[in-house]
Amino acid sequence: MLKNERIEIQIDGMTSEGQGVGREAGFVVFVDGALVGEKVKVQIIKVAKSYAIGKLLEIVEASTMRQTPFCEVFGRCGGCALQHMKYEASLEFKAGVVRDALARIAGISDSDVSRVVLPIIGMKSPLNYRNKAQYPVSIHPNGSMVSGFYAKRSHDVVSHKNCAIQHETSNQVREIVMSFIKKYSSEITIFNETSGKGLIRHILSRVGINTGEVMVVIVATSSKIPRQAELVELLKGSISGLKGVFVNVNSERTNIILGKKSIKIYGADQIFETIGDLKFGISPLSFFQVNSIQTELLYSKAIEFAELSGRVLVYDLYCGTGTIGLFAARNARKVIGVEIVPEAIVDARANAAANGIINAEFGVGAAENIEFEADPSEVVVFLDPPRKGCEQSLLEKLVFERPQRIVYVSCDPATLARDVKILLLGGFKLESVQPFDMFPWCNDVEVVTLLSRE
Repeated sequence: MLKNERIEIQIDGMTSEGQGVGREAGFVVFVDGALVGEKVKVQIIKVAKSYAIGKLLEIVEASTMRQTPFCEVFGRCGGCALQHMKYEASLEFKAGVVRDALARIAGISDSDVSRVVLPIIGMKSPLNYRNKAQYPVSIHPNGSMVSGFYAKRSHDVVSHKNCAIQHETSNQVREIVMSFIKKYSSEITIFNETSGKGLIRHILSRVGINTGEVMVVIVATSSKIPRQAELVELLKGSISGLKGVFVNVNSERTNIILGKKSIKIYGADQIFETIGDLKFGISPLSFFQVNSIQTELLYSKAIEFAELSGRVLVYDLYCGTGTIGLFAARNARKVIGVEIVPEAIVDARANAAANGIINAEFGVGAAENIEFEADPSEVVVFLDPPRKGCEQSLLEKLVFERPQRIVYVSCDPATLARDVKILLLGGFKLESVQPFDMFPWCNDVEVVTLLSRE
């Protein structure tokens, strides 16, 4: 197979990232935008030892799963990779990613996978669901100021004004701030990643989907932006529910969006969002699930899996701002939350106080250093690690301590399966796996998994 060669292939599989997979002349060919069951014409743009990457040229025979994408920048923006797939089909694709990971990585039999993996829970209205938006700001090669989203596998900004998965208010915020920046372009510069010079880096908004409260954060290389009082007045006059405006300072040459320091230039220190009957404060640096609607369902399932009685001691490891632990507290003797990020623990303690919960305590520390305070038969553990999964030392400690139940919330089926394998080998039993579509039209899938000691 040669680079630039044009071939016609049948797509018989898909990767977890949503690429179509075909085979030709001993090569596996990966094709962005192709779906299972399709016959496509592609141009080979990369050839490696055992695989090739093809660029989709033409769909010869279309899949019944295919639909016309609703976004004008689909294929250029690096965000929604599955808009060309009907929503119900995308749900089944994501559930298949979970099943495949458990079989392939954890070594679970197909029959057991079919038994434990429950039907995926999707959204009734899978649009405008994101409560947090981060728009990079850049200078287009033609010299104009643009904001939108990064193109796939790059930091080139694809300009987009009305993202269909962001809350409408976030799109409105972006428009107002960009109009302001362009109006005063002689005073307000745009950060250049190559030179490291310039002022404005990102426009960030957070919206309480259930409360209507709004926060705006301008990420800049300096603690003050020109005419910021005028910007505040523009936002106050246009954004319903505006509670706070901040300048976040990030002067580092880094891919990390937010710096460590946020300066309030208007309003309150945080906004509030409600999940179920609990309320949570969200500050500029807080971690909070981006889909408030699905988060309530996810946490309810996690609590259901835990089968809490008032006698058990709950450990909420990688607790973030304490969300799962606070839901668990009503049916637990005590909740102990542990998180390595100090700012998150400040938020967790404030959230406990705001909700009148007195049987939950939160501390800064590594999850793997936790020491159980009770007989393991009276302990339930919640795990909600970052994408990389749990530290092996923590899994080994859980195998040694043998708590009654483990409820594992994961945003990466591959690392979940890797960790589940260790726990299964250590004597735990896989009871149930519940996939959730937290990010419609994107290829990510969230999973809540229940394990019990044998």
